[in-house]
Amino acid sequence: MAVIVISGGTGGMGRALALGRAARGDRVLAIGSDQAKGARLGAGIEFVHADLSTLAGNRAAVAAITAATPVVDALALFANRQFPRRVETEDGLEATFALYYLSRHLLGRGLTPLLAASARPVIVNVAGVGTTRGTIAWDDPQLTRGYGMVRAQLQAGRANDLLGVAHAAGHGDVVPYVLYHPGFTRSGDASMLPAPLRAALRLAARLAARPVEESVAAVHDFIDDPPKAPLTAVDRGRRLPLTLRTLDAGDAARLAALTAEIRA
Repeated sequence: MAVIVISGGTGGMGRALALGRAARGDRVLAIGSDQAKGARLGAGIEFVHADLSTLAGNRAAVAAITAATPVVDALALFANRQFPRRVETEDGLEATFALYYLSRHLLGRGLTPLLAASARPVIVNVAGVGTTRGTIAWDDPQLTRGYGMVRAQLQAGRANDLLGVAHAAGHGDVVPYVLYHPGFTRSGDASMLPAPLRAALRLAARLAARPVEESVAAVHDFIDDPPKAPLTAVDRGRRLPLTLRTLDAGDAARLAALTAEIRA
């Protein structure tokens, strides 16, 4: 029996993975902010209630998981939400940056000791590797100027690419890291979007999106047979070269330094 921790585990791909791993007999700890959704996961899944958009919420999740198990075999990172207007967290951070990027950094960092205790550990970060749109606004990473929902999502996606590079450089020999882009999937919480945009997305999803089960199948594979390389990048089934400009080691070190200042 493997121990699987899933952020964003109460909806979309995260929920599908949680149910799938529990059905296989694994011990699943699903992190989420909605207690009602957590309860609907069923008795076979352990719900960890935490607001991952905050520093305190991530620390609480790491503490709860550390108290619950000495070993984690896989950490799957899904938590994300779209904000049509700029939202600032209690820590003074732009919410997309905080939830989509920073929570993944904090959970990976906090749970690496438990993952290192596993015989075959892996971290799977489900984001947008392979996409070259978007940049890090180094002079304004909290997007206090010129905020846009798509801009924020793309920036956080590029930050997750660099997170994988930084983790691999520091810990990848012990805990391999996978960056996985599933492509357009019938998944995600669109409740915060304006009604016309929600309708358009639903139509587009019916026409072009992959079923959740299809997109999450690769994550099952990474957990069942973790790559040996410190860093693996996969875009919709296609292995990517680690020489992509979005995986620049210098940028990864720069972001890690910026993140350490936020974390302090």
